[in-house]
Amino acid sequence: MADAPGSASVLPTSADVDAAARRLAGVALRTPLVTSPVLDAATGARVFLKAETLQRTGSFKFRGAYNKLCSIIEAKRVGGVVAYSSGNHAQGVAAAAALLAMPAVIVMPSDAPKGKRERTLALGAEIVLYDRDREDRAAIARAIAQERGAVLVPPFDDPMIIAGQGTAGREVVEDLAALGLVPDVIVIGASGGGLAAGIALAVKARVPQARLFTAEPEGFDDTARSFRSGKREKNARMSGTICDALMTNTPGEITFPINRELIGAGVTANDQEVGKAVAFAFHQLKLVVEPGGAIGLAALMSGKIDIKGKVAVAVLSGGNVDPDLFYRLVA
Repeated sequence: MADAPGSASVLPTSADVDAAARRLAGVALRTPLVTSPVLDAATGARVFLKAETLQRTGSFKFRGAYNKLCSIIEAKRVGGVVAYSSGNHAQGVAAAAALLAMPAVIVMPSDAPKGKRERTLALGAEIVLYDRDREDRAAIARAIAQERGAVLVPPFDDPMIIAGQGTAGREVVEDLAALGLVPDVIVIGASGGGLAAGIALAVKARVPQARLFTAEPEGFDDTARSFRSGKREKNARMSGTICDALMTNTPGEITFPINRELIGAGVTANDQEVGKAVAFAFHQLKLVVEPGGAIGLAALMSGKIDIKGKVAVAVLSGGNVDPDLFYRLVA
């Protein structure tokens, strides 16, 4: 790992992603690349969708969580872990903690989808609810961790989390190579930027010419605006999109330097475009994708990136969608 410029933080490298892949072997699922002749015809490209919806706990978050928890020394495991999340990181941490016999407390917004809360509880974690518009989830989690002697497991701004998420990108390159292909374009949904940073590290080390883009909901494009300004921008709102997993209001201190250097370009999709992508994935691919997990597909389907004649990949990052919302989107 290399030191971040002007920071005490440590930036992960592609070698850290490789190490994470070894830890996750046989534990995390190697999710498939899904294709659709209908999607290829509509976009004029060869499109591959990385189906992290099929990952343990229904999202990519398990990768980073397990990699991080494995790194905690035995002496510190007794106090357990504390995380904060709208749902997918919550479940990833809860599942990893259960596998490693560690107690887990998750700070979740009171408006998190019911199914995500229920599944987090079912995995054995304790939940503490907060108001996302009025309270600071990180401050609440830090206080609990200090009180209980637990290890704080952030959702994205941690080298081990980033490295774990990057294993999804490593698999993309390897699986395309097995088909005699290399990716020209990869689109990754961005909230705090951990998945984007990890995938960028893995992909750029192997295919330096690949172009990577972040995708965000309209009105929550802090990463794209940060790329343009060169500094970490904040969103004006903390809620107000169907993409509940993508409402972090500013890029991470560790993730942003990586994404600025290796990605540097972002696009947006509105709720209507995301809804169409969710419906397409269900009707054409028979996949259940949550809105935040469909943002990259939405960007490709709505023509936000020129992919004609190219090999393009979008990451379907999660499938933990509220049933009522899902019904409305696919009906």
